[in-house]
Amino acid sequence: MKKTIVFAAVLMGMASLAACNTVNGAGKDLKSAGSAVSDASGESKK
Repeated sequence: MKKTIVFAAVLMGMASLAACNTVNGAGKDLKSAGSAVSDASGESKK
């Protein structure tokens, strides 16, 4: 019983770390896409 609880806790911890990594990567992608759009809109006004 105790091994099952420990295994479940470790599994949940690994899943949460993977989710944080994914959200961090998605945030960086969105930031770079926003910068590209801002740069492109600035170039068209010149």
